[in-house]
Amino acid sequence: MKLRIAILVILGVVVAAGAAANAQFESVGVIDFPTSATGEVQQHFLRGVSILHSFGWKQAIGQFQAAQELDPNFAMAYWGETLCYNHPLMGEADVESPRAVLARLAPTRAERLAKAPTDREKGLLNAVEILWGDGDWRDRRVGYMEAMGELREQYPDDDEIATFYAVSMLSAARARGDQSLRLEVRAGTIALDVFNRNRKHPGAAHYTIHSFDDPIHAPLALPAALAFAEIAPLVSHARHMPTHIFIQHGMWNYVGDHNQSAYEAARELWMPGDSVSATVHALDWGQYGDLQRGDYAKASEWIDRLTMVNEEAAGAGRAARSLPLLKARYIVETEEWKTAPITEESSAPELLATGLSAVRTADLVIAEKAAAALKKLVESGGGAGGGAPPTRIMYREVMASIHAAKGEAEQAIELMDEAVEIMRPMRAPNGAANPVKPAYELYGEILLELDRPEEAIEKLEMSLLRMPNRPRSLLGLARAYVRTGDRKRAAEQYRKLTEVWEGRDAFPGLQEAKRFLHEIA
Repeated sequence: MKLRIAILVILGVVVAAGAAANAQFESVGVIDFPTSATGEVQQHFLRGVSILHSFGWKQAIGQFQAAQELDPNFAMAYWGETLCYNHPLMGEADVESPRAVLARLAPTRAERLAKAPTDREKGLLNAVEILWGDGDWRDRRVGYMEAMGELREQYPDDDEIATFYAVSMLSAARARGDQSLRLEVRAGTIALDVFNRNRKHPGAAHYTIHSFDDPIHAPLALPAALAFAEIAPLVSHARHMPTHIFIQHGMWNYVGDHNQSAYEAARELWMPGDSVSATVHALDWGQYGDLQRGDYAKASEWIDRLTMVNEEAAGAGRAARSLPLLKARYIVETEEWKTAPITEESSAPELLATGLSAVRTADLVIAEKAAAALKKLVESGGGAGGGAPPTRIMYREVMASIHAAKGEAEQAIELMDEAVEIMRPMRAPNGAANPVKPAYELYGEILLELDRPEEAIEKLEMSLLRMPNRPRSLLGLARAYVRTGDRKRAAEQYRKLTEVWEGRDAFPGLQEAKRFLHEIA
């Protein structure tokens, strides 16, 4: 008998994880997903799907396995678990685990499908059979999307099929390397439609955010981001993900605070031997948000936390790569200029921070050494993304800054034009600035140094269009308007800056803004 349940999913007893895990969740959303299961089996399944929608992989696995323990023949519990081992928006990391899950249900595809008692369940199970079948993972993701599209046509009023179809389109777009945003917009339209009917649906809110995660479409996702921020308070990714939209609006308090809670949720769940990816991601974005709102003490604390996480992870993977990034970002954003020794191991962000610091402290010898090291990274393709566009841009940023310091305007401008040209085909900003110093922002600052304020205004306005409410761009734009004599527009930018940096009275830029606003009052 089918049991149609629309519930606010509350965690009860987690059979697989034990009593210690009971504190992990209180609320994870409202979904309506009828299956052939009933009672406690269905309750575990619903919790698993709700958490899966928030990318809480580890927790969702526990729920699906609890359902399997109660009913070993419940095919949908295995269906759900197969989707918990790979991030759908990244490359395939583990195909063997989902295949093993299917094998636990039954040894052959035909036998597994026979255990799905309804056409709808057979269709969902068949879709993951394609996803985890033979062939290249990119082709399998496209095949999975097509299978989900067929189910969408069969069940046009089914919100769960709709949301899983939406995320399958996002997954296929990433697998194809398609940057046209066509699939993203289609997926977002479907997810947003579900969200407008059910504002507590975790998948609808989540996939709306992923679909519209770019400067042009981000306003469409702000209601979903605000809703998703409250749906699953103890799922780390659910706490982090809304900040993809908050960052697009320059809502720095939200970015810092929600990544703080994402970090806490990740630490609560983490056990030795687990991946630290969720923890590091929250640390990374949290530091960026706190730097923008001028909380430099907290931004420094994120570095200390990442140092601890890196030690726990034995210096491997994402934690080790992120530590020099966060240190370099701190220097560039705070403008607390500091050079570091240049070695073969120096990363591109470290070299950028050292190069800009050296220019600002009038040590052009060190600046040129940093530029030479960046050039070597670019030419060799070595290091962390050595030949990637951000590294090529960073090399030109340091060289342009050196030329500007020497008064060599044309050379500086030519290099920054090259940097902007390299940036054009890159994905639109959807997170922390990459490279660490945004090209348009630095271009505007260099033009101001060269006493070309009208041109600086153009570059700094473009910087703010791409990354709204960035305080360094606001400050530069205000200064450029002052230079042109447009005191009204200068006041507008200075007011925005005082709002972003409210309470940061020690900042020279904030004092500058307050003096100007006082003078024209």
